[in-house]
Amino acid sequence: MKRSRLVLASLLSAVALSLAADPVAAQTSVSAELINGLNEKLLLVAIPITLLVEGILIYTVYRFKDADEAKPTKENRRLEITWTVATAIILLFVGVASYGVLANENISFEQDEQEIAPEEGDVVVHMEAFQWGWQASYPQEDTELASTAPTVVIPAGEDVYFNITSSDVLHAFHVPELGLKQDAMPGQSNVIKTVALEEGTYQGYCAEFCGVAHSQMYFEIQVVSQDEYQQFIAEQQGDGASSDLDADADEDVVRAHDETLSQAPIRA
Repeated sequence: MKRSRLVLASLLSAVALSLAADPVAAQTSVSAELINGLNEKLLLVAIPITLLVEGILIYTVYRFKDADEAKPTKENRRLEITWTVATAIILLFVGVASYGVLANENISFEQDEQEIAPEEGDVVVHMEAFQWGWQASYPQEDTELASTAPTVVIPAGEDVYFNITSSDVLHAFHVPELGLKQDAMPGQSNVIKTVALEEGTYQGYCAEFCGVAHSQMYFEIQVVSQDEYQQFIAEQQGDGASSDLDADADEDVVRAHDETLSQAPIRA
């Protein structure tokens, strides 16, 4: 019995030390911070429960391995009350922690498109999916990116609203490193909000199978400083030459998509 307790205590201590020693990684966005924080809380609850159950199982197997037949259980009201209350506390903690994250506007933004009222410094990006690419624009700045595999530039530390829709079939806007995922549905606009915290370039793609060239539906989110963002917008508004080059490149992309589609087998 003492040996079993010692083993269980050692396992718990090792887990606690590993969690304490694990450095906190820099969060890329408020959305990712909320999701990762919830995962860590649930993990801290799940690990002790798992170790406790496994410890009881191992002890039971070892303790009664030589028993010829099982003995009938006896009522233990104190034990029943204990595990009922413990379970209720655990479920309450999980429910409250989950609701606090899911109700946050950076996870579940429920306002209509007309109610997106950006304050000074906030950014609205319209992302329209189609087979098989993305059309990105900044309605506040009256700016549209020419590329069908765009690099969407957003400022760090500011509220960013992504207005997601589709012009044909069901797609999905997904940027894993920023904790962003939203369906792109024809005839419907879904809004997702976040605040990027870490400058860098993050890969995005369509996460809903949408046809033969689904795997080519890539885009990038580039998080920059406020000054760099303003410079980017100014360049997009004033540099027509680069837009023409992007348009020529996109014609090649569309042509490649059409060729891929024409080579796909046709089923009756």
